[in-house]
Amino acid sequence: MDKIPVRMPKYPECWESCGSCASGKVFILELLVKVGDVLERDENLLTLETGKVALDIPTPQAGRVVAIHVTEGDTVDEGELLVTLEAI
Repeated sequence: MDKIPVRMPKYPECWESCGSCASGKVFILELLVKVGDVLERDENLLTLETGKVALDIPTPQAGRVVAIHVTEGDTVDEGELLVTLEAI
C-alpha cells in the first residue's frame, strides 16, 4: 500500500501578517485522529493554534492513519511531518 505523508501546509498570508507564525508560535491544539482511523478526503486531522487563530488541518486524500508524528502542545513549522496515511 502507498504511504501518504501529511505535512504542515504553507502558512496562509493572513497568518504571516499577524506575526504568530513567523515567531514559531503555531502549536497543535488538538489531535482529532488516532492510529487505525479510516478517513475520507478533507476530514480534519488536527487543530492548530497561533494564539489568535485556530485552524483545522484536513487530510489531502482518503486513507488509514498509520502513524502520528506530533502530539498536542507541539510547535510545528511549515513542511513538518504531521501524520502518515496508507492509501485505501
